[in-house]
Amino acid sequence: MNVLVINCGSSSLKYQVIDSDSEKALAKGLCERIGIDGRLVYQPNGGEKEITECAMPTHTEAVRMVLDALVNPKTGVFKSLDEIDAVGHRLVHGGERFASSTLINEEVIQAVEECSDLAPLHNPANLIGVRACQEVLKDVPMAGVFDTAFHQTMPMEAYLYGVPYEYYEKYKVRKYGFHGTSHSYVSKRAAEMLNKPCESLKTIVCHLGNGASVCAVKNGKSIDTSMGLSPLEGLVMGTRSGDIDPSAVEFLAKKEGLGLEEILNVLNKESGVYGLSGLSSDFRDLDRAAGEGDARAKAARDVFCYRAAKYIGSYVAAMNGVDVICFTAGVGENDGKVREKICSYLGYLGIELDKEANKARGEEVTLSTPDSRVAVLLVPTNEELAICRETVALIKK
Repeated sequence: MNVLVINCGSSSLKYQVIDSDSEKALAKGLCERIGIDGRLVYQPNGGEKEITECAMPTHTEAVRMVLDALVNPKTGVFKSLDEIDAVGHRLVHGGERFASSTLINEEVIQAVEECSDLAPLHNPANLIGVRACQEVLKDVPMAGVFDTAFHQTMPMEAYLYGVPYEYYEKYKVRKYGFHGTSHSYVSKRAAEMLNKPCESLKTIVCHLGNGASVCAVKNGKSIDTSMGLSPLEGLVMGTRSGDIDPSAVEFLAKKEGLGLEEILNVLNKESGVYGLSGLSSDFRDLDRAAGEGDARAKAARDVFCYRAAKYIGSYVAAMNGVDVICFTAGVGENDGKVREKICSYLGYLGIELDKEANKARGEEVTLSTPDSRVAVLLVPTNEELAICRETVALIKK
C-alpha cells in the first residue's frame, strides 16, 4: 500500500510517500512559504533534491504541486495518482475525544475543530491540509493520527492540574501531552532493540529537539509526560520557556507593559535556550559559542540538560524504576555532549555511558556499557513511518 503522509503547518507542508510493505520512503519533501510566495522541495528515493519556486496561495496549490511532482515523467515515483492508496495526516490535538488514530470523516473534522482552542497554532493548520487533500484526492481514504492520543492512558493523578475541578469539567483544562507518535514509536522500537516485549518494560523516552518532551512509558502505555495543556509546559526548549511560576507571567507582564498575548508570545518564541543565550535556539550554535567561552551559551545548554535530568528522575519515581532510557529527535539523536551531560546526573541509577558509542549520530545504537544497570539507547524517531503504520492498520480493519 502506498501511503502519502502529510504534516501540515500554517505556512508549510511536510510530506513523505511510504510503501507500507517495504516501509521504505519512495519520496519526501517540503512545501514552505505557503501564502507568501512558495517553494517546493522534492526528493525521490535515491535521487537528487529538487527545489521549485512557485506561487502557492493556499495549501490546495501546495498539495497539487506535491502530487504533480510524484507523477512527473522524469523524476516522479508514480505513473498515476491512482497509485496513492491512502493519506495519513498528523493531527496535533484530539482532546479527550480521541484515544487512538481514526479514519477521517466530517464528524471527526468537526471534533478536531472543537479542540482548536486547545491548540490554536496547530489544529486549524492541520485541518487545512486535510481539506486540501480531500479536494484533490477525492476518493482516497484518509486517517488522522493524533499527537495527544498516546497519552490518553495517563492516570488522573498525572493529568489533573491543581486548579478548581470545575475548570476541568467545563473546559477540559488538564495535561494532554504531545509528541505522542514519536514516544510510541521510539518506546516500541527500543523494546525490539532489547529483544524484550514492550509490555514488560519501564521506558523513559527523551524527545529532545527544538520542541522537547520526556515521557514515562510503563508496560507499553504512557503514564506521564512533560508537555501539558499546550506544548509550552515542561522542559526548557529551543524558544519555549517550559515550566515557570505562573506568578512570573503576571510580574513580567506588569514590568514590561505587555498584554497576555504578548507575554505568551515571549514565552513561546523568545525564551528557552534562545532567550537564555541571547544567541540561538540551535544547539550547534550554542556548542560552538560555549567552546569559545560564551558563558550564556554554556548556561543555556546546562539548564536544558538539568531540566531533562530532573524529569527523568521524577518519572523513575512515577514508575518505581526504569529499565531503559531513550534519546531521540534532533538534539537527542545528534548531540552526544547533551546526552552525556544528562546522563551525568543519573549515576544513582547505575548508568554507565560508553563514550565511544556516544559519538554516534542519528543511528540506532546502545549508548550504555554492558554492565550498566539501566540500558541507554539512541533511537532515531520516525513519525512518518508511525503515521503510515497507523493509517494502514485502520484501512485494513
